[in-house]
Amino acid sequence: MPISKDTSALELKEQGNKLFSHQKYQEALEYYSRAISCDPADSKYFTNRALCYLKLQQWDLSLKDARRALDLEPNSIKGHFFIGSALLEIEQYDDAIKHLTRASDLAREQKKNFGDEIASQLRLARKKRWNQLEERRIKEEIELQTYLNDLIKKDKERQLEEARTSTKDGEKLSIVENQIESKSHQYLTELNALFSQLDARRRKRDIPDYLCGKISFEVMMDPVITPSGITYDRKVIEEHLQRVGHFDPITRTPLTAEQLIPNLAMKEVIDTFLAENDWVTES
Repeated sequence: MPISKDTSALELKEQGNKLFSHQKYQEALEYYSRAISCDPADSKYFTNRALCYLKLQQWDLSLKDARRALDLEPNSIKGHFFIGSALLEIEQYDDAIKHLTRASDLAREQKKNFGDEIASQLRLARKKRWNQLEERRIKEEIELQTYLNDLIKKDKERQLEEARTSTKDGEKLSIVENQIESKSHQYLTELNALFSQLDARRRKRDIPDYLCGKISFEVMMDPVITPSGITYDRKVIEEHLQRVGHFDPITRTPLTAEQLIPNLAMKEVIDTFLAENDWVTES
């Protein structure tokens, strides 16, 4: 479709939106780019193009546009959201979480409803960061286990060499060698059993989503339930009510602190989980 020279930036954006809605992302890019040429001071044109680049899996270009949008509008929800989404794809999880958290905070402050879009991306980023840290921890534990095994084996060889040098009696030497071999085998067995226990504990290192707050995305310490049936951590939801407004951040229905009811069943589940998984509070 030819683009008229007289078309305004807003009209170009609207035409780009129509193409985007039909998943014609490459064509939509052309219209957003022309809109930017007409009005390079409007952050919305950059976020629209950033989203196109996300759909086309062109992460670096998406990051560039979303960052430009933030230069123009520092409190752009979409700017932070798209940066976080692109960083998530290139496995820069810490920065992704920072921008997605900011997008989530801004959405609450500006009373904009993004459904579960931002929250789901933030949960995914936290999950992937956790997995990344676990993989690093596993690698370090394997390296440590290998190192300690080697130390035990080298110590065994050292003791055998000393015994063979100092003991001339063949029968006595055989007894000493057997003792050294037995002791070394015992050390190796105990050491590797210890690491096996760590493996078993590590396999359980997963925090179920339902134990985490809808706002903080952390394990809830004092879960409360709203009339809408949504469970939040008391401290976080009360902070939301005081700082943002008296409404449920998920359902947007009116809500006051007096309507919050302790979710005793969830509290019992969380307490049991924490008691069985002390690594949660150590992380």
